[in-house]
Order: sequence, then structure tokens, then C-alpha cells
Amino acid sequence: QVQLVESGGGSVHTGGSLRLSCAASESIGSNRCMGWFRQTPGKEREAVAIVSDGGGYLYYADSVKGRFTISKDGSQKKVFLQMNSLKPDDTAKYYCAFAPGSCSSWARRRWGGDSAYWGQGTQVTVSS
Repeated sequence: QVQLVESGGGSVHTGGSLRLSCAASESIGSNRCMGWFRQTPGKEREAVAIVSDGGGYLYYADSVKGRFTISKDGSQKKVFLQMNSLKPDDTAKYYCAFAPGSCSSWARRRWGGDSAYWGQGTQVTVSS
């Protein structure tokens, strides 16, 4: 069973930066989609940034464009989220997820499905 572990969350003031990391215990194959999501209590999970292993698919939520950057390392088992110019609205629990197959097909499933692997989440709190 593939396990994903996030790290890097914490508390910052408005305008601060954090870098989230996610490490998978093993590869899930040669074609995969990796992403970061966030959720606050009472709200639906939101896709924040998504990238394909080849880099041809790249998605950012409108609310984070220009401030957040998703990246991955050469092993394809780690994905990162650099978050700059943080705002209180960015406060949430952030989850990383890996899914086999294309990002387009995963998006059509609204980022769900039994084949995706999810981490336990890391809390990000931004205070004004």
C-alpha cells in the first residue's frame, strides 16, 4: 500500500511563505498525476495545484495563481508546494495525492476514485 506523508505546514502571518513536501513510500507507476488539495471544516475539498509526471498538465486554482508553485523531484515520488504571499483565506488542511493515469481523467472524476492515494494532511494557518 502506497503511503504519502506531508510535511512543512505551520503557522505564519499574512505575507509569509511555507513550503509543503509530500513523499510517497513507493512509485505508483510510470504515468501519474500528483497534486495538492486543501479543505476547511464545512467546505468541500478544493484542488489547489496539480501536475502530471511529464509536466504537460499543470493546474492552479485561481485563488493561488501567481503565489503558489507546485514542483516534483526526479524520483517522481516527491511533490512540493511553495506557497508565497500567504493570506488568511489560505488557512486549511493541505493534502497531497497521487493518482495513476492522466490528470485529465482524474479531473473528470473530480479528483476522486479508489485508485488515488492520499496523505493525512498538514495544517497551514495564516494569521492577519
